[in-house]
Amino acid sequence: MAETETTKAAMANIKAGEAGETPAVATGSPEAVSGRIVKALSGYYYVQADNAADDDTVQCRARGIFKKRGQSPLVGDRVLFALTENGEGIINEMMPRISELIRPPVANAELAVLVFSASEPDLSLQLLDKFIVHIEHAGMKPLLCLSKSDLDTEAGTDKAGSASLSAAETIAGIYEPLGYEVFNTSSLLGEGVIRLKERLADHLSLFAGQSGVGKSSLLNAIVPGLALETNEISMRLGRGKHTTRHVELIPIGNNGYVADTPGFSQLDFQELGISELATCFEEFRVRASDCKFRGCTHVHEPECAVLDALHNGEIAPTRYEHYILFLAEMKDKKRRY
Repeated sequence: MAETETTKAAMANIKAGEAGETPAVATGSPEAVSGRIVKALSGYYYVQADNAADDDTVQCRARGIFKKRGQSPLVGDRVLFALTENGEGIINEMMPRISELIRPPVANAELAVLVFSASEPDLSLQLLDKFIVHIEHAGMKPLLCLSKSDLDTEAGTDKAGSASLSAAETIAGIYEPLGYEVFNTSSLLGEGVIRLKERLADHLSLFAGQSGVGKSSLLNAIVPGLALETNEISMRLGRGKHTTRHVELIPIGNNGYVADTPGFSQLDFQELGISELATCFEEFRVRASDCKFRGCTHVHEPECAVLDALHNGEIAPTRYEHYILFLAEMKDKKRRY
């Protein structure tokens, strides 16, 4: 299978007798089973073995050695586990990760579907850029999804249609030239759903975005019968009620999994260094080598390639404005701590 070499490499790194413990399953034992953690809840990890049915999981505990090592299994982790006499399992080893998020706690995600709406709540480019920075820093590829195009049909007004069209044109004009894929979807009409589902095949993906923008509705459209809980939007606050309380991977077919994640809308830059911020803006990253000074902050330095591109209309003003805002926020937090 595809993970054979990775599994061998990881098992080779197990330190025999570390912290005085003996592995519950010996390296190479036929009792060792490889799989993926698909849910974590109340101290238990639910692991789906390779080639098992989507609804066939084993409730597992993690060995105490992980805590002593300062490690914690995450949803999405590839693991080796062994069945115990009571029919549950014990996780003995975690495979190397290709990506890791702390909030939400997810490992090995490759794609992040950032779901935003045309209205209710209004499209926030600042929040979108904050998500993109977070995802770029984590080493994942963002997919931009403009949801709730069904507002055009439901509202039946020129205002709703105009808002949706304007948002779609704005997103396409700013982000498609940067190489970001943009999906326009309608959970009600089913528009764009098949294209998005095909893009997610063979990948572990995150669904994230501003609260109340229809993430659960979109997942329900991608996986008919899923019946994730949805809530009406609070018109007074422009916020949706939080309906997702834990991280869980949802199989969508064609070896694809998605995670509807709680707590992702509260973003900060605690894991991101000030010098790393510019590398999370694609149009800054590709021009940084042309700046006169190494470590250029793209704020006040002379002969800055980013500032030159901004003045020449090659960089969207909103993107640069958000970079300055994020930079100030990071500096302020650094001073306070």
